Amino acid sequence: MKRMGLCFLVLTGMVWAQTTTFEYIGSNRCKPCHSKAEVGAQFAQWGSTAHAHAYETLLTDESKAIATKLGLKTLPENSPECLVCHVTGWGSPSGYKLDIPADDAKALKANANLAAVGCESCHGPGSEYKSKKVKEAVVAGTMTKASVGLLDPTEATCLVCHNSKSPTYKPFDWKSKQAAITHPNPAHTH
Repeated sequence: MKRMGLCFLVLTGMVWAQTTTFEYIGSNRCKPCHSKAEVGAQFAQWGSTAHAHAYETLLTDESKAIATKLGLKTLPENSPECLVCHVTGWGSPSGYKLDIPADDAKALKANANLAAVGCESCHGPGSEYKSKKVKEAVVAGTMTKASVGLLDPTEATCLVCHNSKSPTYKPFDWKSKQAAITHPNPAHTH
């Protein structure tokens, strides 16, 4: 009987581990740990990039003209075709949404925090790796990045949006672009 109980616990744990859903939490949740100069001030570096302002570009006359040319039925800031590459987590239950109730202040704030190509667009949803304790375990090697949803961006990560299907695409050299936006932590790597 004890053996059966132990097997049940192990199997339950395995099923839970395989069904862990990583959720988007927004870049502002990264700011407390990634703002300090001694760890690379990554948040400020990101804030000065086009990625941090990607959603804002959808509000411009240029984007409206592109949407019209493409035959989109809605404004760029309301078009899934545009949002997929201009916000964080589009299409995910915890990602950016268009249908937030106007009286839900908490959800509106969380959604606004996803209105950019944020940290999680490249590094994966942060719900499981947001804590200092988890980050320390990853750095120490007692926990893997993958087990908490933390991704190392690759060329394929960028090509999801930076490709010939984008109406504003310009070919680019990934290595030079990656070097321009890199924001390492001098104390350790993610």
